Amino acid sequence: MSEPHGESLGGIILHHVTNDLNHTFLNLSLFGVNISITKHVVMIWIAAAVTVGLAIWGTRRYRKDINSQPEGISHIFEILVNFIREDIVNPNIGANHGKMWTPLITTYFIFILICNFLGMIPFFDLIPGGSSTVTGNFNTTAGLASITFFAIIIAGTMKHGFLGYWKNMIPGGVPAPVLLILIPIEILGMFVRPFALTMRLGANMTAGHIGMLAIFALPIILSAAPVGIASILLNTGIYFLEMIVSFVQAYVFTLLSAVFIGMAIHAEH
Repeated sequence: MSEPHGESLGGIILHHVTNDLNHTFLNLSLFGVNISITKHVVMIWIAAAVTVGLAIWGTRRYRKDINSQPEGISHIFEILVNFIREDIVNPNIGANHGKMWTPLITTYFIFILICNFLGMIPFFDLIPGGSSTVTGNFNTTAGLASITFFAIIIAGTMKHGFLGYWKNMIPGGVPAPVLLILIPIEILGMFVRPFALTMRLGANMTAGHIGMLAIFALPIILSAAPVGIASILLNTGIYFLEMIVSFVQAYVFTLLSAVFIGMAIHAEH
């Protein structure tokens, strides 16, 4: 079914869940690669600015006096950092390495959560250029997963040395014929982990918005007012569900990243 202005319903849904490359704020190219400033790039900048601003604002009292009592945002920020350190980093990476990896894992959680919630604010969807949920863009999630990929290698190399890290990927005492199968599997596993992080976050954030748009489309397809009221009520519930999903997906990405880094450090387990 087509809309009055000629655009199909599927096209409208696709526009609201993807990054519209036909609408750019600044056209740029580097060595033949398109690095134009699109809406998703702008949204990433906004999320990054909010993440940095929250960190600066939340730690301002401690920079003046390390023994000061937290209040307001500082108190919330301290609770969040302690939760990530005590419940995610230390159990999976270890307390001895927690001081080094807590900043990265904390940044993951805050940045992804902010990106998820910015995509749920209707105001940003009014800006031309497609979806405002950058964590629904697989380029964004692949970038975050790539950081985890290199963090895994760095963590394992720092603990066991360069050769030791790669040696730990293969269990000792394995017969030579088995290595012909085991080595390719281990190498493939290195790339499967970041791929899983990429697809899990991107697919979950995209699916929720597709569901909401599809439900809003029902009154248009059926041309029935009661269906429109029902779709609004149903989407209100889904909107709150999406808020929970935003927290869960930020937590899952953060947790899995900590687990993968911990596996590289504690290869003996």
